[in-house]
Amino acid sequence: MFDERVFLSSFPDEQALYAHLRNIKHVALDMDGTIYKGNTLFPYTKQFLADLTTMGIGYSFLTNNPSKSTAGYLEHLGSMGVVATKKEIYTTAQATIAYLKTHHPEVKRLFILGTPSMIEEFELAGFVSVPNDPKEEPDAVVVGFDLTLAYDRLSRAAWWVSQNKLYVATNPDYVCPTDEPVVLVDCGSICAAIEKSVGREPDVVLGKPQPEMLNGILELHHLKNEEVAMVGDRIYTDILMAHRANSLGVLVLSGEATKEDAMKAVPRPNLVTPTIETFGELLKRSRAISRDYETNV
Repeated sequence: MFDERVFLSSFPDEQALYAHLRNIKHVALDMDGTIYKGNTLFPYTKQFLADLTTMGIGYSFLTNNPSKSTAGYLEHLGSMGVVATKKEIYTTAQATIAYLKTHHPEVKRLFILGTPSMIEEFELAGFVSVPNDPKEEPDAVVVGFDLTLAYDRLSRAAWWVSQNKLYVATNPDYVCPTDEPVVLVDCGSICAAIEKSVGREPDVVLGKPQPEMLNGILELHHLKNEEVAMVGDRIYTDILMAHRANSLGVLVLSGEATKEDAMKAVPRPNLVTPTIETFGELLKRSRAISRDYETNV
């Protein structure tokens, strides 16, 4: 009989679930909607992270929101009382930089729709951010979650896209979660405006659900796919990425997705819980059961 707070599981019974959870060595955490919402840290987040450390489980913060730099996210987390290191943060700006350097090493000059901190991240990585000038031709157009979006820059980006420049989107999200009474139009919606204007979609869309973000964690920590759990609040990014990377996909209902969404999802999450707090309790229980078994044996 499953814990009543487990709304959905792909495992046949609790024994099979706990057997899998005992092997989890690293938890990849979505941020907005999972550990906080907007500028509000969920009350159980600090204890969840402390429990992971106590159990010897590592963790990383993954986000499809490139509007802040790595330093910006460290500062944002710190302002809410969460201490993290640079190695524990992985954004779609970093994923885009890695993609361009690996697959398009000839690309140096970028026209970027992004916040100043996002643009700085690319500049620090060796790229040139070209100004909004028809004489300053870029090698590629990069579109991200631009909280500083200006109409003239959007129009210039559409022009360069219409000229068949390499066109890269940092993430597919249409909206960004928030605890404020406003809809935050995200990268996917900005790209939709460009598509309607010039009839062209991005050549590549990075970030979740592409498996590269999770694969990077596997390589960094020398982990197997089944030793990592991806935890997030979005089916079409967090859970789909876990599925593509053959890792455990845990959906929490503290952000965008609902229980009904989970039931209709294809592929379905491996596990659905109300929050990371419940998931943490399941991890602890799996280890307690293991210790009891070893003691009895």
